[in-house]
Amino acid sequence: MIELNNSEEKIFNKINALKEKSGSHSPSVFTIKNEIKEIDIKIDACFLSNPYATDLFIDYLKKDLIKSNKLRDVLEFYPSQNSAISNFLSKKLKINSDNLLIGNGAIEIIQALLHNFVNSNIVVCIPTFSSYYEFVLPKTKVLYYQLEKKKKYQLDIKDYLNFVLKNKAKNIVLINPNNPDGGYIKKDNLEFLLKNLTHLENIIIDESFIHFASEDISNSPINYIQFFKLYRNVSLIKSMSKDFGIAGIRCGYGILNSNKVQKLLSNGYLWNSNGLSEYFFRLLINDQFYNKYEKLRKKYINEVNYFEKELSKIKQIKVYPSSANFMLIELLDGSTAENFVSKMLIKYGIYLRNCNDKIGLSGEFIRLASRSRSENKIIIDSIQKIFNYK
Repeated sequence: MIELNNSEEKIFNKINALKEKSGSHSPSVFTIKNEIKEIDIKIDACFLSNPYATDLFIDYLKKDLIKSNKLRDVLEFYPSQNSAISNFLSKKLKINSDNLLIGNGAIEIIQALLHNFVNSNIVVCIPTFSSYYEFVLPKTKVLYYQLEKKKKYQLDIKDYLNFVLKNKAKNIVLINPNNPDGGYIKKDNLEFLLKNLTHLENIIIDESFIHFASEDISNSPINYIQFFKLYRNVSLIKSMSKDFGIAGIRCGYGILNSNKVQKLLSNGYLWNSNGLSEYFFRLLINDQFYNKYEKLRKKYINEVNYFEKELSKIKQIKVYPSSANFMLIELLDGSTAENFVSKMLIKYGIYLRNCNDKIGLSGEFIRLASRSRSENKIIIDSIQKIFNYK
């Protein structure tokens, strides 16, 4: 069982103080480095992003902006307005521009939908991303649907449908793959739900991790735009941080009913993108960039699968099946998640996500993001060492 020594306990208390300030989310790497000098973070396996895609973005950034001396323009001048960015990005997504809303990260789209269009009640599966129940209006009742541990937190489609109907739900949200467990609803099962829930006011599908999921051996890309076009009550939310590794520049979008987009644009969201995020969106429609990214996406999926396989060999943990770029792991040796995460951070400089604050989890759970092959090897070696640590 993992225990902390006296010096580690002192650092642990500082970590806890930072966590309390961050609420149900984790403090950033920058915050920890600035506030706790004793910690040297070498690998961030807490926040979820594709490191190979980050490298690709930096290569283009250097070539397009730094070496060409165009970075000043991006920093000095105002970025384009929301509708202008939607206009060129919509062509890439193959939707009408009036159905697209650009966000300062997906979190802004989540808040906009919950505050403006979700009333009465909403069904939220737990465990899940906490903002979907934390950001609802005070008058909105959250109906929690518990994903079962014995079913490895995979959604039971028919039981879920019965729950929605029995509770006379008006709105639902589905993150697919789900966070923090990586559970995935196959497209045919998702469409089964949509066909049977056409009476709902809003079905929010968060596809922020969809680029890491696959339904065939070729890892062909998946998206749900066809569902948006077929079902009037479907809204899609997409974060670009995870698959493109650019959380620092805050990029996201929503694919929504045009009336929703118009209402939001007429009440703000004019200049909610920065110059670097606009540069990324313009890069996204570049076929050369996207083709390179697509190769890296498939490479990364293979890395994630290998990482999951190697983690599953460690007897002191249980790895839950995931279709995302992270794994939910449960400690089986009597150690607490707090001690495990703190020891990994303090002793090895590896930052993980303690899931003790995730409602709907019963046990000692950690969310572990996949990184590059070399970083993943360090993570696995450190976990193996930590269970033998004296």
